[in-house]
Amino acid sequence: MVESNNQVRAIGGYFELADKDCESGRMPVDGIALNTCRNALEYIILQLADARRIFVPYFTCEAVIEPLKRLLIEYRFYHINGQLEIAEEIELDEGDYIIANNYFGIKDAYITGLAGKYGNRLIVDNAQALFAPVLPNKAAYSTRKYLGVADGGFAVGVSATSAADYEEDNSLEHDSHLYIRKVKGAEAGFRDYQANECKLDNQPIKRMSPQTKTILSQIDYNSVIEKRRQNYEYLNNALGEKNQLQLPSMDSFTCPMVYPFMSDDESLRGRLIQNKVFVALYWPNVLEWCSKDEVEYKLATHIIPLPIDHRYGKREMDEIIKISKQ
Repeated sequence: MVESNNQVRAIGGYFELADKDCESGRMPVDGIALNTCRNALEYIILQLADARRIFVPYFTCEAVIEPLKRLLIEYRFYHINGQLEIAEEIELDEGDYIIANNYFGIKDAYITGLAGKYGNRLIVDNAQALFAPVLPNKAAYSTRKYLGVADGGFAVGVSATSAADYEEDNSLEHDSHLYIRKVKGAEAGFRDYQANECKLDNQPIKRMSPQTKTILSQIDYNSVIEKRRQNYEYLNNALGEKNQLQLPSMDSFTCPMVYPFMSDDESLRGRLIQNKVFVALYWPNVLEWCSKDEVEYKLATHIIPLPIDHRYGKREMDEIIKISKQ
């Protein structure tokens, strides 16, 4: 496995610029195209005239709190269980809404059940589930966790009327890492990646940039989904018996973001990274919000999100399996 600069090819981590696969003109989500997922969430909340309080899972990215604080919306945390589902019964009063995460893109069926229960009081965080079906409720999606783009989010389930009032974003201000990784490899562009991620913090709502729209219109999404599912299944066949996380059946979700492998092997993350298999840590803020004896703390510290994306095939999956079984 070799990068274009003749170094050992890294597996996982941030994306390089997406390849042009087709000219379908299709978007991955039929929704309001905005600059980030967190701003898609903020756009949704702005449409909720009666919103006074929102329930948020402890096990989530701190970026979800960003728009709630900005809009001065009261929020209350709730716990999930080891199946990545709401742990306690939550009754919503007038003006209450609940955010539920489609974790790792594998909870489609569960989210569909929640939609039936909470109706229009449910807001789905699909930041990790780009290809999850659009339901008759509200949802926010992210593109850059699945594809080689610098930004992009979609809001669904709310009116698009006010979207035209926002200015258009410009990806050229934060896309350098995509080009550097494509030409020089993952490590060469990592500083740019970190800097560009920081630029997305506290950004105002904008319409999706024309650069991102163009890239998204040239991707073969059927191929992306198929490759990700194949890689996920391959890892699950090899590692499923050792995985402490109870995973839903593959016919219950459309497309996973990663293979979430839960293990007590405290050296695994380090071994993977040492061998240039780059795995993220979701989410460091959870370690501050929860105590060590709570489920979310263990999920945050013991789940290793193994890369299964469409850049890779059997050879890369075998390398991940070999390291994971050492």
